[in-house]
Amino acid sequence: MTDRDDELAHYAADQELNLYKEYRDVIGLFRYIVETDRRFYLANSVEVITHHETGDTYFELLLVDAWVWDVFRSSRFIQRARILSFRDVNIEELPSRDDPDMPADGPFVPPPPIE
Repeated sequence: MTDRDDELAHYAADQELNLYKEYRDVIGLFRYIVETDRRFYLANSVEVITHHETGDTYFELLLVDAWVWDVFRSSRFIQRARILSFRDVNIEELPSRDDPDMPADGPFVPPPPIE
């Protein structure tokens, strides 16, 4: 590995670490975790519409007030998003801040694996 390769690897690792820290800072602002085959989102409103066309099934997700796990985006906060997926979609409701069983520092939900 060259010095340039080492620098790029270090930069990528720093970017991932910063993204993870941002995720930990913002997770308490959202109600849902949404995971598709391509992205990971936090959102306050999620609507799922299932489409069946010509033997294919796909999902249309409408997110409002969302944050996207994407190291390459300059702004990860999204007012509205429309996502289409032909694969599985996972939606989880996060515990309420009023939930007595929730830790004082908020829920811990591990981020998606670093690719």
